[in-house]
Amino acid sequence: MSGTVRLRRITEAVRDAGSIGVAELAELTGASEMTIRRDLEALAAQGVLERYRGGARSLLLRGEEPPFALRAQEGLEAKRRIAAEVAGLIADGESVVLDGGTTCLEVARALAPRRLTVMPLSLHAVNALTDGPQLTLLVPGGRPRPGELALTGPLTEASLAALRFDTAVLGCCGLTAEDGLTAYDLDDAAVKRTAIGCARRVIAVAEAGKLSRTALAHVAPVDALHAVVTDAEPDDRTERLAAAGVTVRTV
Repeated sequence: MSGTVRLRRITEAVRDAGSIGVAELAELTGASEMTIRRDLEALAAQGVLERYRGGARSLLLRGEEPPFALRAQEGLEAKRRIAAEVAGLIADGESVVLDGGTTCLEVARALAPRRLTVMPLSLHAVNALTDGPQLTLLVPGGRPRPGELALTGPLTEASLAALRFDTAVLGCCGLTAEDGLTAYDLDDAAVKRTAIGCARRVIAVAEAGKLSRTALAHVAPVDALHAVVTDAEPDDRTERLAAAGVTVRTV
């Protein structure tokens, strides 16, 4: 088990249990107790959990995502494949609004060399696009969410509402044919809805696991999307999305 996968497994186990011991985590992951203690120290530094002698207790509520820094290293190759596919769907000269999140950060990196106008909705993506030699960068107002650095609030929504984009590229916390596009954070969901309303075309990016997940805040039904780019193998989840009228592209 890789270090990134192990950290995610530990995060989920501690969150689900509320608190759990080092020995249990070692058995769960197949790692030594010394390795688990180092992992717990790293997760404690990220605000995921609190250490106590012999174990840890979660600082995440059920329904909360792990921190950005932890998610950013998960499934990185799949995210880069998704990003390359999205970049191929966008023509030079387009105007693009680009959502926050770790997959959209990889999309930002793929778009940076292109001749485009891009409004990124996170400071991580702003930084990735700053040195694009041909790219016109539009930076919205708003309040950065701690860790995520996604921009939210009325200033962000007003920045979006003043413009009309060719394409919106949206991340998600969950996406199903039945519940549509969902997010954990209510303010984030509001920004995503505004982005959908000011774009001619909407592309959602979703790693495979998100196609089985529904988060707290509803963003939009599936028929608001034009395409979904995912690393999921074709299955009943992708078939239901396609049946709802969405173009599903797998990478």
